[in-house]
Amino acid sequence: MVIRKAKPEEFKIIVSHILLAMDELMYHFTGGDSKEGAIQLLEKLARGKGNQYSYENCWVAEDENGIAGSVIVYDGAKLHQLKETVIREIKSMFNIDFHLEDETQAGEYYIDSIGVNPNRQGQGIGSTIFQFLINEYVFNRKETLGLLVDKDNPKAKKLYLNLGFEKVGEKTLAGKCMEHLQYRTGNKNYLK
Repeated sequence: MVIRKAKPEEFKIIVSHILLAMDELMYHFTGGDSKEGAIQLLEKLARGKGNQYSYENCWVAEDENGIAGSVIVYDGAKLHQLKETVIREIKSMFNIDFHLEDETQAGEYYIDSIGVNPNRQGQGIGSTIFQFLINEYVFNRKETLGLLVDKDNPKAKKLYLNLGFEKVGEKTLAGKCMEHLQYRTGNKNYLK
């Protein structure tokens, strides 16, 4: 398995993985329950530049069978700058004044979404992606990784905690209370 930066022409695969991770939240972006609208928005953003969901912020996990998973990661300090393009596109496409709570902040690289092809789930691909991110951002770059996990998803939280993430607080996103987890060099499970 090779994990590499995504290419612009891989936007459809990126979008399919984002939708797996975000599902209902994307409907909040479009002001309704139109999956088609959410796909159109994400495709425009994923193949574009300078936004949260751009291929520029995406890593893909690929093997001989193709791209099995992808993850969107960006510098939390750039959230407002990246979100500006998203807000502009939502206004243009759906005539909605979009507002969403800040899911990250300066001082962490934020794992916005991670998705694994449904036909490849249960093969350790998600864990492989997370190990890559921990090595790349925490060990090599000496940065902190952050993510939010839904309180209604204890299975995901257990996975993140087992990987070495620690709870640092709570955040509200789209009206839902989420747990904020981080992996940083000072974590008790830090391995290097």
